Parts: sequence; C-alpha cells; structure tokens
Amino acid sequence: MSVARLPTATDTARDNRAWRVLGASTFSFTICFAIWMIFAILGIPLKQQLHLTDTEFGLVVATPVLTGSLARVPLGIWSDRFGGRIVFFGAMVVTVLPIWLISYATELWQFLVLGLFIGLAGATFSVGTPYVARWFPKSRQGLAMGIFGAGNSGAALNKFAAPALMIAAGTWTIVPKVYSVVMLVTALGFLLVSVSDPAHLNPVVQSFGGQIRTLTDRRVLRYSQYYSVVFGGYVGLALWMPQYYVNQYGFDIQRAAFLAACFSLPGGVLRALGGWLSDRLGARRTTQAVMWTTLACFFLLSYPDTDFVIHAANGPLAFRISTGPVAYTALMFVVGVAMAIGKASVFKYVSDDFSTDIGAVSGMVGLVGGLAGFLLPIMFGLLKDVTGVNSSCFMLMFGATAVSLIWMRFTFRAHECDGR
Repeated sequence: MSVARLPTATDTARDNRAWRVLGASTFSFTICFAIWMIFAILGIPLKQQLHLTDTEFGLVVATPVLTGSLARVPLGIWSDRFGGRIVFFGAMVVTVLPIWLISYATELWQFLVLGLFIGLAGATFSVGTPYVARWFPKSRQGLAMGIFGAGNSGAALNKFAAPALMIAAGTWTIVPKVYSVVMLVTALGFLLVSVSDPAHLNPVVQSFGGQIRTLTDRRVLRYSQYYSVVFGGYVGLALWMPQYYVNQYGFDIQRAAFLAACFSLPGGVLRALGGWLSDRLGARRTTQAVMWTTLACFFLLSYPDTDFVIHAANGPLAFRISTGPVAYTALMFVVGVAMAIGKASVFKYVSDDFSTDIGAVSGMVGLVGGLAGFLLPIMFGLLKDVTGVNSSCFMLMFGATAVSLIWMRFTFRAHECDGR
C-alpha cells in the first residue's frame, strides 16, 4: 500500500513562486499585447489624417505584428538559454521610447518604422510561455500556459482604454504617451515581482544551429499551421474589426471599439479554459472542435449584403440577406471563444512533444501565427480595395480554416492517430 506524500515547506514555497511568476507574467503580457494592438484604434484617425487606402491602413495596423512575429524565434531560444525573466524585462524596456515617439510622428513611413520597434512587445509571448510552463508539472502546463495566454485580452483592454483617452484629451496623441509610461512601470514591476530558477535553463548542450534544426520537425510545421488560423486569425480580426464596424454600420470609434471587444475579450480571457480542456480532452480533439466551429461562423459572416428578386407566378418577390450588427457581434463572440480555446490547445501539443525545447518551438509556432496576423489585415484591405465588399475578409478566413481542416484530416492523419 502506497502512502501519499505530504507537501513540504519547500514544495509550498515553490508553488508560491510559481503563482507569482504566472501572475506577473500574465499581467505584463496583457499590457504588452494591448500596446502591440495600439494601431487597431489609432489607425482609424490616422487613416483620415493621412488619407490612407484600406490596404495602407492594413499595413499600418499590421506592422508591429511583423517584428513581433520575427522576433519570437530568437527570443524564445534566448529564453531557453538565459532565462525568461531577464529576456522578458529587456523586450519590454526596449519598446518604451518608440511608443512615446508615436505621438510626434506625422508621416506614414514614421509610423511604420516605429511600429517595427513596438512589435517587440508582442514577441514576449514566446518568452513567457516557456518561462511559465517550467514552473508547473506537465499535468498542469496546459492550464498554466492558458492562463498566461489570456494576456491576449490586452487587445480588448486597448479597445476600452484608447478611445477613452482620446475622448478625454481630445486628441489621439495622448494614447502613445500614456502607453509608454504604463509599459515602463510594468517592466519595473515585473522585474521586482518575478523570480528566476537556474534549473529551468535548457540543460541540453546544443548549438544555436542545432536549436534551429529542431524547428524543421514535421510536427512543428503542423502546429504552426494550426496556430496561423487560431492566433493569426485572432490578431488580424482584432486589428480589423473596429474599422469594420465604422465602415459597415457607420458607428463612431468608441462604439465600434466597444463592440469589437466582444470578440477580443473572450478571445483572450478564455484561453485558460482552452488549456484546462486540452489537459483533459487532449490537444487533437480540442483543436478539431475549434476548427469546425470557426468554419461554420465564417460561412455565415462571409455572405455579403444581398438583394435579389424571384419572378414568381403571382409577381416578383424581393428578398434581402444581411448580417446586422447584433448577429455579427454574436457570431464574432463565438469565434473569439473558439479561437481562445484553440490557441491554448495548439500549445498543449508543443508542451507534450517538446518539453526540453519549449522556447524554441513555441517561438517558431508563434512566428508563423504572428506572420499570419501581419499578412491578414493587409490582405483584408487589399480585398476590400479590389472587390469593394466588406465581408471579403471573412471569405478569406473561411477558406483558410477549410484548408486547415483538410490538412488536419488527411495530410497528417497518421500523426493524429496517437489519440492526442
């Protein structure tokens, strides 16, 4: 008969430090994500001020996502080698000055250059993921990473904070100044509250090139593709939705931002639920359910406003198909919940299969997802400029999700049979 081991004082102290790390990291990532999404709101007045096309607007809002994606791999690897605490702090501090300088930019190229530096705020995801995960046992890593990933709700925080600041000050230039101060205070607070454990550094002696070769694993490519839909789609839509409400329904910026938060908030907060479900149901089953749910929603959202006439025996019958703001918001809420769960389930795959290289692999997966988040707003704008159809963005998302399901079902069928 086995006797249950009672927790010791050392175990209790370690648990306390683990939750401190998780709390500090989640709060810091929430602020980072809010700042990463800064142009989702600022882009609306800038579009009018600079007379931007929809494609140029997409480029402005997506620029921070580009560097936030490209930097994820090196930052993730550095997190494995040097520890998440110092790398996380450094990435936040570097963005403080560029955020402040946005208030003084006047030309499109200036916003693009500063946006590249601000992108480092989004790259902190690939630092915090391994940093947090290594403080918890494997049975609880999905939940821990899900809680940390709930920092995606910073996209909703930005939609609440930025319009309120703009209305209070009467100008958009107040937003970068306030965000810059908030980032500096957050970085210093993180450094004071968080802790390091040398035992969490990657014990495997491996060259930088060796770590990069790990990223060519077929499973990494598969997880990257999944993440490009659930995270890349989330970022792209979070950036695009405020102006969609303005263009499609004629709402003012404050109302548009508030309604857009109905997608961004559950899309971030409920990531913890996705981690919990993935721990219990497995990554495969959870991810498949997410893909089917988003596919159905995008099908309904992609249908453009349409008027048509049927020539019946008793005369013409006129019909109109249109997605009103209530139905649109409800469908996007469902998409946000599904994507939140999917973001966590994909990283459950990573922690299961690459426990010693979580930083490098999560960085690669995050890179692909982030690049999708960079490209999608630009493609949304391009499609709008070419077709003139507002819902063309959802047509693109429907196609991307359908491809994902086909790939999941057939291309990697043998790999899915392990029951995860």
